Amino acid sequence: MQINRSILLRGSYAGIADFVALTKPRVMSLVVFTALVGLMVAPGDIDPFAGAVALLCIAAGAGAAGALNMWYDADIDAVMARTAMRPIPGGRVSRPEALVFGLMLGSCAILALGTLLNMAAAALLAFTIFFYVVVYTMWLKRRTPQNIVIGGAAGALPPVIGWVAATGSVGIEPLILFLIIFLWTPPHFWALSLNLAGEYARAGVPMLPVVAGKAETKRQILLYSVVLAATSLTPWALGFAGAIYGAAAAMLGAVMIFLSWQVRRSNDTERRPARRLFVFSMLYLVLLFGVLLMDTVPSVQSH
Repeated sequence: MQINRSILLRGSYAGIADFVALTKPRVMSLVVFTALVGLMVAPGDIDPFAGAVALLCIAAGAGAAGALNMWYDADIDAVMARTAMRPIPGGRVSRPEALVFGLMLGSCAILALGTLLNMAAAALLAFTIFFYVVVYTMWLKRRTPQNIVIGGAAGALPPVIGWVAATGSVGIEPLILFLIIFLWTPPHFWALSLNLAGEYARAGVPMLPVVAGKAETKRQILLYSVVLAATSLTPWALGFAGAIYGAAAAMLGAVMIFLSWQVRRSNDTERRPARRLFVFSMLYLVLLFGVLLMDTVPSVQSH
């Protein structure tokens, strides 16, 4: 894989928009939303200032992780069409600038969260950044097709951080939310990787479709979707959420399984089934957590 090193190392002419792009704003928005749900469903009154601080720090931490991911993966990003115009391979930000930006943003987020709220939430945020950058990006991503499965733990932690920021401790409820996102991550990303298997192969990234083939990937997508749908009912089954959430989780889970079944039955030249599943999977998580928020917050606040 030949990369123009001058593009990756030279100084930049970056604007604010380029540094914002380094933080992966779309990923950050989902992180902040799931953290908000964890924060809001936690027992007790939510202090507006504390809540704002928590979400701002979590957003900054997620942005730092995104920037450090782009710093390390600049060589991969440069050879994939989907990522070739990111700030570093696009020549607008240098790798050293991205590294410093990510480290400073992450350090400020952790220090602010620990100083203004509690050290438990700050420690969990620090662990999440470390896990995403070191364990997933530097270690797993280029070595195992299970990179998304194990690395998904980092993306599943924001609701736990939100809960801990509000309470100072961990309960069974945020761990259930963690498990839902953890199980959601593989079918979400594997649906994307089915249509990008060639690019991942050229970049040397052992995504599951590259290593195990598309048929096995489709089988595992369906398997994870079934387990996800069942697990999403747990908040209702344990009385953590009400009947509205239970009904929504059942319907959303049924659609997720149906779309995964369509992917399973599709041939390797069809792109639309995987694309539909990928798009719906993002909507799935937003709707599921949104209904959970609406269904639980009134009862939590009444206590």
